[in-house]
Amino acid sequence: MRIIDTYKEDFITFLNKKIKIEEPTNLYEPIHYILQLGGKRLRPVLTLMTCDLFNGTIQNAYDAALAIEVFHNFTLIHDDVMDKAPIRRGKDTVHQKWDLNTAILSGDAMMIMAYQCLENYEPVIYKKLNILFSKTALEVCEGQQLDIDFETRNNVSIAEYIKMITYKTSVLVAAAMKMGAIIANVSEEDSIKIYEFGLNLGIAFQLQDDYLDTFGDVKTFGKQIGGDIAENKKTFLYLKTLEVSDVEDTKKLLDLYSLKQRNQSKINEVTQLFLKNKIPEITIKEIELYTNKALEILKHLSISEEKKSILKDFGLNLMKRTI
Repeated sequence: MRIIDTYKEDFITFLNKKIKIEEPTNLYEPIHYILQLGGKRLRPVLTLMTCDLFNGTIQNAYDAALAIEVFHNFTLIHDDVMDKAPIRRGKDTVHQKWDLNTAILSGDAMMIMAYQCLENYEPVIYKKLNILFSKTALEVCEGQQLDIDFETRNNVSIAEYIKMITYKTSVLVAAAMKMGAIIANVSEEDSIKIYEFGLNLGIAFQLQDDYLDTFGDVKTFGKQIGGDIAENKKTFLYLKTLEVSDVEDTKKLLDLYSLKQRNQSKINEVTQLFLKNKIPEITIKEIELYTNKALEILKHLSISEEKKSILKDFGLNLMKRTI
């Protein structure tokens, strides 16, 4: 087995060979920029690792891994436009560095490029990958729309929120793993299980992201701290506070989220409400719940105990991240 860092390093080498700045430069330079900003490369690493764990030829998984990473970064460009976010991975967002039209068009091009990455597979594998990729892409859009809808609703339930992050974030994590499994020609049963593993891991990952958005360090997190609060996003932290807080705190939180301002004072006041109601501790327990659901699925995969341990360690380390 290859170590995780090797997957990441080899993938970045492949990405740099494939993604070039071409003409017109104003279309391709922003694409190159967003893909060079770094990040965890979680999704392509999962594609490569899953293929390898199921004894597939890892070189065959690079194109699918690139499709996942290009698509993911396309969504980040457009999400940043919709959120009016100034920072991504510690740098200017694409629309901030260039302009809105450039961000939209370069994002559109990335969506097309992601599909082109799958064209190198033989027909049977290509069809399976394409069906999964299209289903996932549409679900991500559905999740983003739910996220936008929630901003103007005051009756969002935690169950609705989990559905939203499942579509917006975890389906892509799950698809990344299932694509690696498809390329390795695994059984349908194992393909479904590895997808379910990724789905639960993805939910835990997003809950961790929500936690870090408020309680992370801007130097390591790479995004504006308190961005979700500034945007009035109905995250797990917000919804859980409404569920457990007293009448006074509930009213205060609702009043703060009725404000359109994006100032630091609002972020500080909401953060204090979270702390008062022990939301960090509650959120960490919820992260552990979905992580444990993912780990339970591992027991039923038809791979060696050694390989299950690799996936288990990966999942546990992911939940300890600070970025």
